[in-house]
Amino acid sequence: MHRLNDRIALVTGAARGIGAAIARAFAQEGAQVVLTDVRDAAGEDLARSLGPACVYRHLDVRQEGDWVAVVDAVLQQHGRLDVVVNNAGVTGFEETQRPQDPEHVLLADWHAVLATNLDGTLLGCKHAIRAMRRTRRGSIVNLGSRSGVVGVPGAAAYAASKAAIRNHTKSVALYCAEQGLQVRCNVIQPAAILTPMWDVLLGSGADRAARMAEYAKDTPLGRFGTPEDVAALAVYLASDESAYVTGAEFTIDGGMLAGTAVPPRPA
Repeated sequence: MHRLNDRIALVTGAARGIGAAIARAFAQEGAQVVLTDVRDAAGEDLARSLGPACVYRHLDVRQEGDWVAVVDAVLQQHGRLDVVVNNAGVTGFEETQRPQDPEHVLLADWHAVLATNLDGTLLGCKHAIRAMRRTRRGSIVNLGSRSGVVGVPGAAAYAASKAAIRNHTKSVALYCAEQGLQVRCNVIQPAAILTPMWDVLLGSGADRAARMAEYAKDTPLGRFGTPEDVAALAVYLASDESAYVTGAEFTIDGGMLAGTAVPPRPA
């Protein structure tokens, strides 16, 4: 259908998981995609597999110098940037199993999570706006989480970072409108999406399926979501179909925030 035909899009954290699914969906819809990550080998392999319209660039979202270099390269090559997806994120448990609860979290671990999730989103929005001023239009899609809407005692830094992304999205949307720009900013809030982030909890042993079923039982739809479920929503927000949508939040969690943790039973 090519709903994103000729769009120039940049996706962070695109080497795997949700970011990879979004990059793939954008390419299938006709966009030229700049995949960015710090996992260079995986990012380069994926970009090659998506065809000549897609390229990979190293981007540590915590470093403003990286943002300046990558966005300037896109503008030099294409003259514009139409879509930015701020997807890169960490839970805080990738490299350490130290506690992340409000009483015991180390300040250094707190800062590490917020640096990637929140600072990275701030910088992504900042440089997206800078680039999109050229055409005075564009779409910024931030990746929040259900954890930014509810408390998560065991992952306080992650929850706080995603709550801040939820609010910053609205600030960006209103700022762009005040500036007279047709630059929209919206946030996707997934939960229970089966990505590598879940590997710490699910493991890779014979009991993985049983662990998955245990976690999924609290989801009204009774299953994990897929990265492709999230990518489909990102395509909508990047396309002209959502031209009147800004400052909005879209929860994609199998119904967990609908008000009950278990599927309703027939009367």
